[in-house]
Amino acid sequence: MTHIITSLCLRDGGCIEVCPVECIVPGMPQEKWPLYYIDPDTCIDCGACIPECPYEAIFTEDEVPDAYDATGGEFIAKPSGTEGFDTAYTGTNHHGVEVKLDATKALEAGETVDLTEETQANYDFFEEGPGYWEGWEDHGK
Repeated sequence: MTHIITSLCLRDGGCIEVCPVECIVPGMPQEKWPLYYIDPDTCIDCGACIPECPYEAIFTEDEVPDAYDATGGEFIAKPSGTEGFDTAYTGTNHHGVEVKLDATKALEAGETVDLTEETQANYDFFEEGPGYWEGWEDHGK
């Protein structure tokens, strides 16, 4: 089993640094692949990434919520052009590097969203998308 980074991800990058097998990759191009992704063939299911995520965006594959209840103020990110995701997010990662995402949506307290579609998107990133790309290890640092 692998872990899945859901659309709650705002590209902090701490998860990359703690992964002992270096299986977490920032999506590129970011407009199409806005999250970080975990290689399901390399992930050893250690869980080191889960507590490192300040957005609580990482779940074991079988625990990705189909009914995530927002507390309010969370952002979810989607590929650019996704209907309803027209708010730009700007923040900083834990290294102080600016993070910009074009297609986000702020969640309201009590709003419920299905995060399970990110499971297939994670597999697609490595099967059909760019997967590992040259220079990913230094991205965002």
